[in-house]
Amino acid sequence: MQTLKPLSDYVVATVEAAQTKTASGFYLPDSAQEKPKTAIVSAVGPDVKQLKVKDQIVYKSYSPTELKIGNTEYILVKEEDVLATVEGK
Repeated sequence: MQTLKPLSDYVVATVEAAQTKTASGFYLPDSAQEKPKTAIVSAVGPDVKQLKVKDQIVYKSYSPTELKIGNTEYILVKEEDVLATVEGK
């Protein structure tokens, strides 16, 4: 099994799935689905100070490096490009 170990102040996070249907129950085609800007932290680099594994984060959409391993989509983002954490799931 492959794992990602981030360096420096990078965070590895799992991208959350896009909504496939609207609140009223209509299914959205792939082209109409909004790309999520939230992810769940999977690993943190040694210089990361404010985030921990399992935090749900909101990140700048233009900054992450995206990659796919198996069926899971990950992002690598610098801690400074994380805008907020989401609490109270």
